[in-house]
Amino acid sequence: MKLTINESPLDRFVRIVAGLGLAGLAIAGLVTAPIAYAAWLVAAILLVTGIVGFCPLYALFHVSTRRATD
Repeated sequence: MKLTINESPLDRFVRIVAGLGLAGLAIAGLVTAPIAYAAWLVAAILLVTGIVGFCPLYALFHVSTRRATD
């Protein structure tokens, strides 16, 4: 499977902001274990997919939020 960018710039921005927000909640201690562990996991996934621009689930279901000209 080729890792081509399948996220639009807006999608990537939203993922990065959401990932930073979840990480911030966990760092601030506003969520406690075991929810904090889930928050860290989801934050990491959102940050990595947002930075890289590739979502494996999008690829699995042949979905792309990226326009052809992006």
